[in-house]
Amino acid sequence: MARTAVSDKKEARPHGARLRLFCFNIHAGNAQQNFGEYLTRSWRHVLPDPGKHKNLSELARLLADVDIAALQEVDGGSLRSGFMNQAAYLADVAAFPYWWQQRNRRIGRIAESSNCLLSRASPTQVEEHALPGRIKGRGALLAVYGDGRESLAVVISHLSLGAQARATQFDFLRELLDPYRHVVLMGDFNCQPSNPSFRRFMERSGLRVPGPQALATYPAW
Repeated sequence: MARTAVSDKKEARPHGARLRLFCFNIHAGNAQQNFGEYLTRSWRHVLPDPGKHKNLSELARLLADVDIAALQEVDGGSLRSGFMNQAAYLADVAAFPYWWQQRNRRIGRIAESSNCLLSRASPTQVEEHALPGRIKGRGALLAVYGDGRESLAVVISHLSLGAQARATQFDFLRELLDPYRHVVLMGDFNCQPSNPSFRRFMERSGLRVPGPQALATYPAW
């Protein structure tokens, strides 16, 4: 599930200042209404489908009022997307002047999976990091806005399903974020906030989950 973590070490901001964030695992434009469709419509993960274009258009509409978007499982141009670079499409339709794509896993010409950053402002630096794990193909995309102590670090990540690999990846992210005072971490962590590795990461990093309670994310079922 997609989650967002924000820094607890912050000072008062100018009145009315607001940063609009968006995080979503888009499943390469696929939509599943229930768990069974992972099986009955599994062909959509390897073959093109006109419905994906409609889903992406709806997503672009949601992104119109967003400052920074963190997307996971974005297809970079393979058979299943009709060889469309979905990151480039969303950036164009939602009018984002800046966008970056971290290609993490490719299965021949059939499928490609990426982390994607869409931004209204230009970062001062962008870095790609491969996450540790026995099975390769997970990554973290770091964007830094501004310079010095008051810079903002935004990280997009997609963690593994396995508990052991995920714990190692949380440790990696903590070290990656440690130099920065103002931090936003967004991504698909594949776990709940009650997960021991997640709780350990939050305690050691000084981050917190925004809002009074964790909300279910797509697919909520």
